[in-house]
Amino acid sequence: MGTPEIKDPREEVIQAWYIDGSDEDQRLPHHRQPKEFVSLDQLAELGVLSWRLDADNHETDEELKKIREERGYSYMDICEVCPEKLPNYEEMIKNFFKEHLHSDEEIRYCLAGSGYFDLRDQDDVWIRVWVKQGGMIVFPAGIYHRFTLDSDNYIKAMRLFVGSPIWTPYYRPHDHLQARKAYLEALGRKGAAGRARDAAA
Repeated sequence: MGTPEIKDPREEVIQAWYIDGSDEDQRLPHHRQPKEFVSLDQLAELGVLSWRLDADNHETDEELKKIREERGYSYMDICEVCPEKLPNYEEMIKNFFKEHLHSDEEIRYCLAGSGYFDLRDQDDVWIRVWVKQGGMIVFPAGIYHRFTLDSDNYIKAMRLFVGSPIWTPYYRPHDHLQARKAYLEALGRKGAAGRARDAAA
């Protein structure tokens, strides 16, 4: 018997896949057929960072404290997105699902429930990132993305920010923004480095 492959613990709370082009309910998984999964390493190449943390003990979690200190996340709040807790729920969910970018990182840590964070890859194709309890993701400034709940209709998330929070969404197209230009430049550098690695292999 061979040694079982050690699974990245993040994969139990963060999964990603390419989605179909269907206009069906946004809260469905929207897998392509056959399914096309995206690895956490592929997400990292797009600038997306991820962790698995202890959501049940987030108030005393030393690992979360260390991440906040290292990355300068001084601001924190907690929000719940569900029909019972969010005023103008249907309208807000539609707004969250409009494609947009921010001039700063977007940091979300799922404390309970789950939700879908969709983002564009380097070829402008949608990837769906399913974040469940214990999963924390950081989207880089300048990446086009959107959010929706899944069919369970509930997420409780911690929002982190460097300094005073600025939640301004810049709806697509906003390619002239410096954050977008910087992101594309960084993506180009990563792509060139990857091609060089492949050529050397």
